[in-house]
Amino acid sequence: MAAPPFDRRDLSGPFDIIGDVHGCCDELEDLLALLGYRVDWQGEDVHVTPPPGRTLVFVGDLVDRGPRTPDVLRIVMSMAEQGTALCVEGNHDNKFVRWLSGANVKPAHGLQASIDQMAEQDPAFRAAVRKFLGSLPPYLWLDGGALVVAHAGLKQEMIGKSGGKVRSFALYGDTTGETDGFGNPVRLNWALDYRGDAAVVYGHVAGPDVQAINNTWCIDTGCCFGGALTALRWPERDLVSVPARKVWFEPTRPLADRIR
Repeated sequence: MAAPPFDRRDLSGPFDIIGDVHGCCDELEDLLALLGYRVDWQGEDVHVTPPPGRTLVFVGDLVDRGPRTPDVLRIVMSMAEQGTALCVEGNHDNKFVRWLSGANVKPAHGLQASIDQMAEQDPAFRAAVRKFLGSLPPYLWLDGGALVVAHAGLKQEMIGKSGGKVRSFALYGDTTGETDGFGNPVRLNWALDYRGDAAVVYGHVAGPDVQAINNTWCIDTGCCFGGALTALRWPERDLVSVPARKVWFEPTRPLADRIR
């Protein structure tokens, strides 16, 4: 019986896990160069050469807000096809693929940027993006079970399991059902109660720095909001960041307000 798509415990890395890119391809290229990856463009085609043996893992939210979503997708899709990158689904990726599929979704929270940029792309690329984003797993279980990558995180009891509740948590995290004064969901910090042996690396909630709690790392450092794009190297647990070129999208709340 085949293992479920999220179960890649057979892959031991080493990995470079990259936080929410949100269309910030200039910064992605800066970070890849700093990590030792060579990015070669030939028109709209791209080839990325990794350092020997290393694999990229993206925590999702490739799209929206930033100025070069199609190029971010080209890099990730090309590397995934080569077998040198993995990616989990983010909530923005999910919404974007629903728009690509013709669903009536509200173009809020930066989606309009992706819609406008994708309007300039040819139908074949749009179809390839729809297929790729639609194939992404909700989380990845890696390195013999020692590492989990999920967009919004994953509770200990969910690791190794599937289903609607697991997928919803992996994409959206835990909320109270209420909204704050900025109109955003009030989030519960699940990492405060995490006691699992597997390290969980995630993004989703942007902050000014990496949040490391109880063997979990939130590496969304708000690149699209003028912060930084961050990678966690595994198993070294080293952090590597590059600053944003500019504020690409005004945040609805200050980055320093991330829950602790």
